[in-house]
Amino acid sequence: MDKEQLLKRFGKNVKIERIRQDLKQADVAERLGIEQNYIALIEIGRINMSLGKILELANAIGVHIEDLLKFK
Repeated sequence: MDKEQLLKRFGKNVKIERIRQDLKQADVAERLGIEQNYIALIEIGRINMSLGKILELANAIGVHIEDLLKFK
């Protein structure tokens, strides 16, 4: 797996968990105090986040960080 594939897989995990929690991108963005398009960029694999920011994202979605970092 290369970096691009990793970011796309992570983004897909974010989208799946967000939808499972019945949240819109705008809902998550509001909780994090960021723009909705930033969430969209994460979900398509264009943003490389730090672990600290991933933890904040997981908390905003309401899932464990491990749920976002599954790469099977």
